[in-house]
Amino acid sequence: MSIDKTSTPPEDHTVENPEAAAAAVTVVDPRLLVREQGLAGYVSEFKRKMKAGDLGSIPVVIGLAVIWIIFQSLNSNFLTAGNLSDISVAMVGTGMIAVGIVFVLLLGEIDLSVGSVSGVAGASFAVLNVTNGMSEWLAFVLAILTGTAAGAIHGFFFAKIGVPAFAVTLAGLLFWNGFMLKILGDNGTINLDSDGLVAKLTSYYFSDVAAAYGLAIVATGLFFLSSFYGNRRREAAGVPSRPLSDTILRTVLLAIVSFAVAAVYNSYKGLPLAVVLFIAVLLLTDFVLRRTAYGRKVFALGGSVEASRRAGINVEMVRISVFAISGTFAAIGGLFIASKIASANQGAGAGDLLMNAIAAAVIGGTSLFGGRGRTWNALLGVLVIVSIQYGLALEGIASPVQYMITGGVLLATVVIDAVTRKTQKTAGRA
Repeated sequence: MSIDKTSTPPEDHTVENPEAAAAAVTVVDPRLLVREQGLAGYVSEFKRKMKAGDLGSIPVVIGLAVIWIIFQSLNSNFLTAGNLSDISVAMVGTGMIAVGIVFVLLLGEIDLSVGSVSGVAGASFAVLNVTNGMSEWLAFVLAILTGTAAGAIHGFFFAKIGVPAFAVTLAGLLFWNGFMLKILGDNGTINLDSDGLVAKLTSYYFSDVAAAYGLAIVATGLFFLSSFYGNRRREAAGVPSRPLSDTILRTVLLAIVSFAVAAVYNSYKGLPLAVVLFIAVLLLTDFVLRRTAYGRKVFALGGSVEASRRAGINVEMVRISVFAISGTFAAIGGLFIASKIASANQGAGAGDLLMNAIAAAVIGGTSLFGGRGRTWNALLGVLVIVSIQYGLALEGIASPVQYMITGGVLLATVVIDAVTRKTQKTAGRA
């Protein structure tokens, strides 16, 4: 894409200052500078984003680095391969729930039922498989569909009846918790087969070193091909695109991170199945939100409900589907949590699970005001939360302090979100 940077006055007009006119420069969209000025362009682009309040994931990445440095300085075991692998597996259950929360937050709404719904899913699987002898795969699917149905019910009351999402999901929190206690019965705990389908979600590792390195190669290759052909399509459409050098640089950086993570996994037990599934979910949901018409509808609703309605979007169906998605991922997360403890019990879905799932989405960068966020935010946010939990546990610090620190991090994130929103309004971007 070429940009004409000189402006020549028409011949039939009198020019009082021909030297100035000859040197005049057409105003260039500042978003194009990064593609035209090399390293200097990146610096100017960074400054522009900071002024416009477009912080992206920078705060959470910096915060995660600070957290890791602090805990490593306090305990040299924090950044060991074993501890990092355990952190990555432990975060998947909450992370799956947070993915569903991201969808709801994009609408500017909230779902308070996900903790209880996750508990119902684990309990449903245990009752169907262990108590009633149903096959594992069928019980697994039905447990997930239980979450889908619960979310759809919440969405129906919100979208069709007009009950505020806060109220209907708060009622769901109480109802589904009671339902879970009811189906578990007087015993209250059902142990799962340690070699069964659900148990292997968090206990299975690909021990062959080729698995982790192979995944790193595939991830890097797919990223490069996606970026390269995406830029080609933008160029063909006459839309500004990143130069090849930029794509190569990003690919190299991703390769370094991917192979470093693979090396960490291979120095312990190998590549965890739970992490592979989590990454697959993040890739799929990110594609749905950013590359499909449905995803654009979700973002549109988060921006303005009335404008979306006028544009012909079926607001009610999108809302119901989003809450169904939230319930589905709550159920999936519940099965991963049940896998971690190899049982379903009355404490499932209780405690700080709900707050951690919401905090993970928000800390990762999803806006509470709707219309801004990505499912990858769930990965960053839950990594921050679980890192804090494991770091404090290594220091023998009690749970109350963990709650206070996590609450402080969440407050700081919300403050940044609010300030960012005001800055973007001032810059005319929100």
